[in-house]
Amino acid sequence: MTDAVSLYVHIPFCEQRCPYCNFNTFAGLNHLMAPYVEALETELALWSEVLGKIEVVTLYFGGGTPSLLPIGLLAMVLEAVYRFFHVHGLEEISLEANPGTLDLHYLRGLRDLGINRLSLGIQSLDDGELKALGRLHSRREALEAYRWAREAGFDNVNLDFIYGLPGQELPAWQKTLQEAISLQPDHLSLYALTVEEGTKLARAIALGLLPAPDPDVQAEMFQWAEGALGEAGYQHYEISNWARPGHQCLHNLAYWRLRPYLGVGAGAHSCLWEGSRYYRFWNISSPRRYITRLKNGPTTLKAAASSLKDVLGQMPQLAGVEEGGPSEAVQEALMMGLRLLEGVDVKELEERFGESLLEWRLPQVEELSELGLLELRGRRLRLTASGLLLANEVLVRLL
Repeated sequence: MTDAVSLYVHIPFCEQRCPYCNFNTFAGLNHLMAPYVEALETELALWSEVLGKIEVVTLYFGGGTPSLLPIGLLAMVLEAVYRFFHVHGLEEISLEANPGTLDLHYLRGLRDLGINRLSLGIQSLDDGELKALGRLHSRREALEAYRWAREAGFDNVNLDFIYGLPGQELPAWQKTLQEAISLQPDHLSLYALTVEEGTKLARAIALGLLPAPDPDVQAEMFQWAEGALGEAGYQHYEISNWARPGHQCLHNLAYWRLRPYLGVGAGAHSCLWEGSRYYRFWNISSPRRYITRLKNGPTTLKAAASSLKDVLGQMPQLAGVEEGGPSEAVQEALMMGLRLLEGVDVKELEERFGESLLEWRLPQVEELSELGLLELRGRRLRLTASGLLLANEVLVRLL
């Protein structure tokens, strides 16, 4: 089926749910952490039985707030990964952390476990903005967490920021980002605030309590950030991500390049290949139901399951499966690959999936190129600087 994967481990626990967040996160369930980790161990064991002891090339703990897990429980998850998979080529182990949950002792514990990349969800360095975002940490705690991370020995640290907040003006964003640059992180992820349906933020905007984000202001902030980060030596390699040379996020690059990835935990998504077909599948989102399904489900799978499709039908924690062939795969490759500044290699796509992108979507490619949103240089199709600002619209018209 596959001989190597990037592994994602979802930790859904949070102290409180942020008003803009629509991720699969839950507050008030910290008492489920121990049984949840046991369920993760069971799921990892089942996948090892299915896939064999394959190579894990990157490992990513996302959430939620993975830094809420005690060191002992994190160690149990890592031990299970090492027991059920080969990790000789494991280059990157990332963990997302919220500054308000950290101290130096905990960060040293993470390094002792072998975690070598830390992603700090700072979001802003302005206390007023942090309060508006519903974050539990302060500016002081964010800076302290970064200092502790360096003291603990992390030499690969990402900082997450959100821009284009309701009422936020360009000078406020410039101040935050200039201070972030002065810290000299290895990687920066900058996300334009999006209003997701069903969130507290969406309700507040609908009621007129807050103004909606201004896309023109967000575009101005993005362009300013691109220039400032370039001058500071950061390479812009994905729409929302900049890195110092040698510090790109290898795990996320696997997603964007449509490599196989396996997600474990409540609500985690996966994509595995069988020949020229792929299977995208996801786990049930409720941590309680996830725990129950794996506790009461089979501890081994029927030997008759000879294909990935058969296997997926036996997995007790799955909520859904989608199957796609070469045509769908090319669409997925474009949707993900065009997020990268390097773009996509159209010849490689044709060799990999047997589908010619330029024959399949030539009129759309020509139209978008004439509008200055796409460019084809040799074998590579990529978004232009203008196209980056309108990436979603470009993809809709292309696909």
